[in-house]
Amino acid sequence: MTSTTYPLAAADVIPLTMVDRCDRCASRAYVRATLPNGSELLFCGHHSNEHRAALLISGASFHDETDKLTIARESGFSV
Repeated sequence: MTSTTYPLAAADVIPLTMVDRCDRCASRAYVRATLPNGSELLFCGHHSNEHRAALLISGASFHDETDKLTIARESGFSV
């Protein structure tokens, strides 16, 4: 399930894909942080957790697809 920290219409949410990469380590991105100025940062689950508090303080909102990690691990398939 996709979650955000602010309300978005379903049409406004652009899903992350396999080609989206974390801006810190180049792993697959599962989180998009949108800053108040409109710029975006992509993060893997680890780096999202590491930077989330500071980004929230700065007013960022999040599109979080880390639930895909649990689905992939339980099913044995990569998403």
